[in-house]
Formats: sequence, C-alpha cells, structure tokens
Amino acid sequence: MAELAGLADPKTREVNARHGDDHGVNLGKLRALAKRLKTQQELARGLWATGDSAARLLALLICRPKAFGRDELDGMLREARTPKVHDWLVNYVVKKNPHAEELRLAWFADPDPVVASAGWALTTERVAKKPAGLDLAGLLDTIEAEMRDAPDRLQWAMNHCLAQIGIAHAEHRARAIGIGERLEVLTDYPTSAGCTSPFAPVWINEMVRRQGGTAGG
Repeated sequence: MAELAGLADPKTREVNARHGDDHGVNLGKLRALAKRLKTQQELARGLWATGDSAARLLALLICRPKAFGRDELDGMLREARTPKVHDWLVNYVVKKNPHAEELRLAWFADPDPVVASAGWALTTERVAKKPAGLDLAGLLDTIEAEMRDAPDRLQWAMNHCLAQIGIAHAEHRARAIGIGERLEVLTDYPTSAGCTSPFAPVWINEMVRRQGGTAGG
C-alpha cells in the first residue's frame, strides 16, 4: 500500500477523476508492479479488501481468475463502483472464470444498471465468440426499446453489444445499423483522430470494412 501511495500522481488522479475513477497511479507503473509480484491469490484478496481503487486494480492483475467463487465475484462486482475497477474485474477476471455464464445471466437481469452493464459486457463477449444459443434478434429488440433512456454505463454496454451484433453477424447488420441511426446514441461522442467513433453505425461499417466484408448504410 505504501508503494502504491508512492506511485500516485496528482495529475493522473485529476485526469482519472474526469472519467469517474478515483486512483492516481499510472497504469503502466501498476502493470510493472504486478509483473514483479507475479500471481499471488491471497495477496490479491487482501488488496481487494482494502477498498482502495489502485490496490483493487493491482489485485485484479495478480489474482488467479479461476480461483474465485460465484458469490465472491458477485459481491466484488457490486463493490466495484468505479469504471476502471469494474471494467478490469469483468474483462480480466470474470470472463476467465468458470461461473462467467451463470453470472452473465444473473447480472443481465439485475435492477442495478451498473451490475446489468456487466451482464451486457459478458453478452457482447458471447456475441463475438460463442453466439450459439443467444437470441440475437431478441437482444436487438431489447436494445431498441431500452438503450436510448438507459443510464450511461448501461447504455455504453448495450451500444457495444449492438455494434458487435452488427459487426459479427451479417444477417442482423442492416437492422443493427438501422437501430443505431434511429436512436442516435453516442452520435456526437468526441472521438480522437485515428480512433473509430462509438456511434454504432459508424463503428459497424468501419470494422466490417477492415475485415473486408460488406457494410451497410
């Protein structure tokens, strides 16, 4: 904890605060520290228990993702209220855990929009890698009905799912683009030069173009 405190930088903290995060440690330095510590599951649990965001990010880098129980991960997600901790927990740990599908289903239907956003993130992973058994048309129905008025974090996750359906599944591409155009979610999102807009129609067409497929408009 002392070493983490020493790595904290006020300017980094200020930048992170704009995105809703409350840590001041440069992530490159955090990864270097994790590389030195290597995998240590009990230390990871201890770091998580501090409640400190930098410590929790470090914990997620040195833990064994498959070692967590289902209820343990559920509790961790509900405690992970800052975007970066939430994102790393879902992407670095939950996706590699044997309970991922069970948690996806539970979180997807959760009344807490931040928890639900994790369910959508796991669903997007399945849309891309293991779509068998998913009702893609039903997902598009839900997105069409709920995305425009969803809270920010949930809206972002639903939009990612919409884009992934359009990118990965040509038979649903035209509808996915149409939904994006009608809802206009993230249409004005500031995008840096060289980066693809998160506005779903632009995102879908650009990724399909890169993959050499047939885009829609």
